[in-house]
Amino acid sequence: MVSRVEHPAAGYRKIFETVEELNEPIPANITGVIPSWLGGSLLRMGPGLFEVGDEPFHHLFDGQALMHKFDLKGGQVTYFRKFIRTDAYVRAMTEKRVVITEFGTVAYPDPCKNVFSRFFTYFRGIEVTDNCLVNLYPIGEDFYAVTETNYITKVDPDSLETLKKVDLCKYLSINGVTAHPHIEADGTIYNIGNCFGKNMSLAYNIIKIPPAQKDKSDPIEKSQVVVQLPSSERLKPSYIHSFGITENYFVFVEQPIKINLLKFLSAWSIRGATYMDCFESNESMGTWFHLATKEPAGYMKNHKYRTSAFNLFHHINAYEEQGFIVVDLCTWKGHEFVYNYLYLANLRGEWEEVKKAAMRSPQPEVRRYVLPLDIHREEQGKNLVSLSYTTATAVLLSDGTIWLEPEVLFSGPRQAFEFPQINYSKCCGKKYSFAYGLGLNHFIPDRIVKLDVQTKEQWVWQEEDCYPSEPLFVPTPGATKEDDGKMQTHISAPALSYVRRFYPNPS
Repeated sequence: MVSRVEHPAAGYRKIFETVEELNEPIPANITGVIPSWLGGSLLRMGPGLFEVGDEPFHHLFDGQALMHKFDLKGGQVTYFRKFIRTDAYVRAMTEKRVVITEFGTVAYPDPCKNVFSRFFTYFRGIEVTDNCLVNLYPIGEDFYAVTETNYITKVDPDSLETLKKVDLCKYLSINGVTAHPHIEADGTIYNIGNCFGKNMSLAYNIIKIPPAQKDKSDPIEKSQVVVQLPSSERLKPSYIHSFGITENYFVFVEQPIKINLLKFLSAWSIRGATYMDCFESNESMGTWFHLATKEPAGYMKNHKYRTSAFNLFHHINAYEEQGFIVVDLCTWKGHEFVYNYLYLANLRGEWEEVKKAAMRSPQPEVRRYVLPLDIHREEQGKNLVSLSYTTATAVLLSDGTIWLEPEVLFSGPRQAFEFPQINYSKCCGKKYSFAYGLGLNHFIPDRIVKLDVQTKEQWVWQEEDCYPSEPLFVPTPGATKEDDGKMQTHISAPALSYVRRFYPNPS
């Protein structure tokens, strides 16, 4: 997967430029032929506004949420986009400045206020952002744009109008959830988030939102916590971006990237700190794998799996086989936080400077871990993994923990396979062969990659001055083969977006 394209013309900078809304859909230029069976709407989210007035946003994840829509019908495509009218966006546009602190950008008091007003505003506390730039998914019959805080935003998938803001804390014991839930065939949603309880107790809660209700009531009102997992540190939860699910288990990877709650709470009391300022790395904990059963839901406290430190943002897939759980991940080696390298000043630099910054960052690697379920009556020091097709190992240690070593499915110098997708409806939680991902060349997205996770064979799409967002697999109607389908991706996107589902229209 070595990149064949360099970027001396700096065309990649277009990814990080502000764009304007469209008043109406516009026709897309099409190269090639779109299959007649491929119809519907493709909805995606991403950052689209990188400055307000004279104030810039500093981090890639600060840009204000922009919703993209591609309508496919009769071999033709139209494109439409609108900004989500979040509180963060509306107030910023009204006041012509950054009003709510984002991931890496501080919001300061209004300089036009008098000194006494500014003083009290400074110590009033920072509002949690509702900038829902990360993902969009259905809950019941509705669609919600989301980020990683407790706020989600209901939107109209046809007009792209913003409908209402919802605070999940009113319904669930969580302080935020990931933007990458798992959605089952009937519409049931599972997700995971942090929970700060009484006396500063800390845990990770897996939540369940039921599918559309026959009485037309809101499924969010019937959501619940199904199982709670403990935190390895009392005041420092791990950063969670995604989690794994199989037919019978939840898989949570607790990584050494931590949120320092004391810094977090002080940031909400004293101005001048961002979300990024609250992260730190635990250099000694390594990485822990936690399992929980689905039915009945319960934490498997006696199964303790550990490995060396890595960053994790996206799970590829997980499945059960012969008494093992196989977990495939997009990892970054070590305990240093990868997001430290995603400030816009780094990404917008000259190509040689972009490469230098990336060379200092953690090395990306696609890994397979295998977790044995039967860990009793086994001798210490013995490899417990008996699956014939993997070199991953699991060894029982004297303290009762299982030490995991991975099989590397892909590794290339500063060449990442990220934002992974699979044939989700067919293979989520089941044994599979193919993953599709966005190829990052020194953090610049410049190719689409298909990876055979069994043979490690790769197929790459790449063209000069094309910067795609992550792919989405759409199976051919009636397909029997796992990889029988088409890939959808937004080429030359105005913003780097996260993975969305493809929602076919009845027509």
